[in-house]
Amino acid sequence: MANDQHHTAASRRGFLQLGLAGASTLSLGAVLAAGAPRAVAATPSPRLDVEVLNYALLLEELQASFYETALDRGRLRGELREFAEVVVEHEQAHVKLLRGALGGKARAIPRFGFGAAVTNQRRFAAAALRLEDLGVAAYNGQAANLTRNALIAAARIVSVDARHAAWIRAIQGRPPARQATDPASTRSEALAELRKTGFVKS
Repeated sequence: MANDQHHTAASRRGFLQLGLAGASTLSLGAVLAAGAPRAVAATPSPRLDVEVLNYALLLEELQASFYETALDRGRLRGELREFAEVVVEHEQAHVKLLRGALGGKARAIPRFGFGAAVTNQRRFAAAALRLEDLGVAAYNGQAANLTRNALIAAARIVSVDARHAAWIRAIQGRPPARQATDPASTRSEALAELRKTGFVKS
């Protein structure tokens, strides 16, 4: 049984490590279609790209900081720690990708605070799932608002975040997907959910 569990964890890790490189092959149509009934589209423009990508950057900076802080606290064990070690590298790469796309128009890094979510394994797992689900829904809700080049940058991220959500669900013994299609959140819905976490301090 122990060997089976180790094999399953290793398989998940390998799948996630391949995911970041493979995400760039996700079709633009798939990104647009995911959660489309709730996605509210504006006319894509370079100005709107900056606005949406900065919104995505906030979510990615938050996720990167969350995993970095949890690892620094040293309370994670087993597959939860392995999950955090793999995912933090992905989130750091997402931040780099978005900042590269935004250049000098990238937003300042806000201040974050995570409390017991980074010192307690059960709370960490719950918060990780909440943040990964939030990120996927936020990207789905904004895909139709992006110009082609910005959408390509977003497409390289969203499928990997979905793999993160599936992995943390598996760790908790939950189905990897809640339903057949992922939901999409408007910006106001996603930011309201973000405020509920209490993680963004400034």
